[in-house]
Amino acid sequence: MEFFGPEMTLWIVSALMLSAFAAGFIDSVAGGGGLILVPSFILAGLPPQVALGQEKIVSTLGTLAAIRNFIKNKKVVWRAVTSGIPAGLIGSYIGAEAILYFDPDTVGKIILAMLPIGIILSFIPKREAENSLQTINPRILYLGVPAAVFVIGFYDGFFGPGTGSFLILALHYLLRFDLIAASATSKLFNFSSNIGALIAFMISGKLLYMLAIPLVLMNLLGNHIGSGSALKYGPKMVRTTLSVSMILLMGSLGYKFVL
Repeated sequence: MEFFGPEMTLWIVSALMLSAFAAGFIDSVAGGGGLILVPSFILAGLPPQVALGQEKIVSTLGTLAAIRNFIKNKKVVWRAVTSGIPAGLIGSYIGAEAILYFDPDTVGKIILAMLPIGIILSFIPKREAENSLQTINPRILYLGVPAAVFVIGFYDGFFGPGTGSFLILALHYLLRFDLIAASATSKLFNFSSNIGALIAFMISGKLLYMLAIPLVLMNLLGNHIGSGSALKYGPKMVRTTLSVSMILLMGSLGYKFVL
C-alpha cells in the first residue's frame, strides 16, 4: 500500500476510513471530529505534524457536506459569518506556522497534553437559547466575533481537535444563538480556519494527498449523514460515543508518547 504512503497497510487505511466517517458525523453534529482524526493518524504511524496536516485536508473538504445541508435549511447566520471568516483565516495560518517550529516528539506530547482541553470543550453543557439578529449588539457582532474567531482559529491551526465545539460555545454564549444555528454558522468559521492552516501545511509539505482521497470521501459521507441527523435530532446522541472513543484514544496516545 505504498500508494497511500509509507507503511500504510490495507487494514490501516480501512481503519482510517472508518475514523474519517465517524469524525465527519460527530463534527457535523457537535464538533470535535479532530479528536478522532489526529490520534488515529498518529496511531497509524504518521509523524505528528503530518497527522495535523492530514486532519486539516480531510476536515476542510469533508465539512462541505455539512455546510451544504445547513445552508440548504437556512440555519447559517450570514452577518456573523462575514465578520468572522477573515479573522479565522489569519489566526489559523499563524497557529499552523507556529506548530511547525517544534520537533515531532515535542508535537506528539503537545497533542497528548491538549487533547483533554479539546474534550472538555466538546462536553461543556450548552444551554438552549435563541436570539434575533435585530437584538445583537453591533460591537459584539463586528468586534467580538472576529476576536473570538481569531483566537479559536489560532488554536485550530496550532492543534485543531475541539475547534468546532469551541466555536459553537462562542456563538452560543457570545451571541446566544440556538444550538443548531450556532453549529451551522460555526461550520463556515471552521472551514475558513481549516483553509488557513491547510495552506501552511501544504507549503511545508506535510500532506499525503493520495491517502487523503478515500478519507475525504468517508468524511463527506459522515458529515452529510451527521448534519442531517443534527437538523432532526440535535447533538446529544453523539456525546456518549465521543467520550468513550476519546478515552480509548487518549490511553493509546499516552502509551505511545509517555510509556
